[in-house]
Parts: sequence; C-alpha cells; structure tokens
Amino acid sequence: MERLVHCAMPLDRLETLKSILAQNPGDALARYGLAMEFVKTGSYELAVAEFRELVALKPDHAYAYFHAGQTLEKLGRKDEARAMYAQGIEAAARKGDPHARDELQAALEQLSGSS
Repeated sequence: MERLVHCAMPLDRLETLKSILAQNPGDALARYGLAMEFVKTGSYELAVAEFRELVALKPDHAYAYFHAGQTLEKLGRKDEARAMYAQGIEAAARKGDPHARDELQAALEQLSGSS
C-alpha cells in the first residue's frame, strides 16, 4: 500500500515577501514582488506604498514608476499617476532604457488623452 506524504505548504507569496523584507528592507526585488502581489489582490493603496518605497530605494527602477502609475490610475488618482509616469520617464532616461521610456511616455500620453 502506497503511503501518502503530506508536505507542509509553503507560505503564500505575500507572507514570504514580507518575511524577506523584514530581514532585508532594502531588497528591491522582494519589494517589487510584494507591490505586484498587492496589485494582484486589489490592495492598491498598499501596492502604491510599496512602489513608493521601491523608487526611494532605487530611483532608476523605471518599471516601478510604470506600475505605480497604473495602480494610481486604478485608484482614480490621475494627477499622481501623471507625476509618477513623468518621474519614470526621467528615471528611464538616466538609466539609458529607451524601451521603458517609450512605455512610460505612451502611458502618460494615453492618460492625458483620456482626461
């Protein structure tokens, strides 16, 4: 007779990421992951707070600005989203990332055109 082995389930992603950040608050990858998990769960305010922490840690993290802007749009905070996109464009230029700059510019233009 085959014996079933029950393995302990891993902590869910949110708890794992929170644990990593408790040990190392400067872990940019974990902070980005946590922010994205908050977006997935609809915890937009928490996501924005994490994105803001991330850009304070890594001012050239262009995609943090992009996702922060998208999240702010979901919250109806269009002026803050515009500012976030503009800051992201500057970050992408500093980093020399034309692809990120173009995506941020397109998001800014789309938002400005929809208002």
